[in-house]
Amino acid sequence: MDGTIYLGDHLLPGAKRLIEGLRTLGKPVRFLSNNPTKDPHQYLAKLEKLDIPTPVEEIANTVVTTTRWLKANHPDATVFPISEQPLKDALAAAGIKMSDNPEEIDIVIASYDRTFEYRKLQIAFDAIWYHKRAILITTNPDRYCPFPGGRGEPDAASIVAAIEACTGTKCVANMGKPEAVMLTAALGDLDVDPTNCMMVGDRLMTDIGMAINTGMASTLLLTGDSTLEEAQALPEAEQPTYVLERIDHLIPEEIRNEWGWSDSDS
Repeated sequence: MDGTIYLGDHLLPGAKRLIEGLRTLGKPVRFLSNNPTKDPHQYLAKLEKLDIPTPVEEIANTVVTTTRWLKANHPDATVFPISEQPLKDALAAAGIKMSDNPEEIDIVIASYDRTFEYRKLQIAFDAIWYHKRAILITTNPDRYCPFPGGRGEPDAASIVAAIEACTGTKCVANMGKPEAVMLTAALGDLDVDPTNCMMVGDRLMTDIGMAINTGMASTLLLTGDSTLEEAQALPEAEQPTYVLERIDHLIPEEIRNEWGWSDSDS
């Protein structure tokens, strides 16, 4: 969503009418995010504030995928989430046991955590390296989270790197784009083949990478992280299907003209 529908607290040009237009055409829309610092209800509130009302069922992020994956694959595991409160709340609601005692931890979850400190790194180290009982997973593989004005914050990949560096272990599972687990979460209530879907996003590694991994068409928007030059430098098989300057150009030009859309009044 960030860098595609909005940037910070502001809608990107054409985003609102694009969503409305797709819904008018009867096309299902699903919102995805690798950001685990908010839960779907917080994203719902933000989209509503930006005048894009959306049912919570149409929103999926790594809080959702991480919780679902643990329930499906390790329902009895004790986890140590290096994360912010939304993920912890979701784990608790799902009945997943959490602990910061290295002797009890089966899975260390490395996430986007602005409260990361040496104490948390030591717990992860002890659980994985000293007690040799825990595995390492991550909510998302992003190196940083971009902000308006060209700034950003270190994201989950930096936490993963710190744990891998001291323990010598490797992260065994990623719950976010570009992995198919995110697509499964997004399309769970739709009877649709991924080849009939399009992934739209601003990041080549995650958004476009997931499309390529799952056989979807893809559109790179030049409103966020990745650039046209970066896309063109990739091998042909890794390039997006389309590259657009504006998200509302997903609607074909003849339909935009029929609806009276122009780039100057969105």
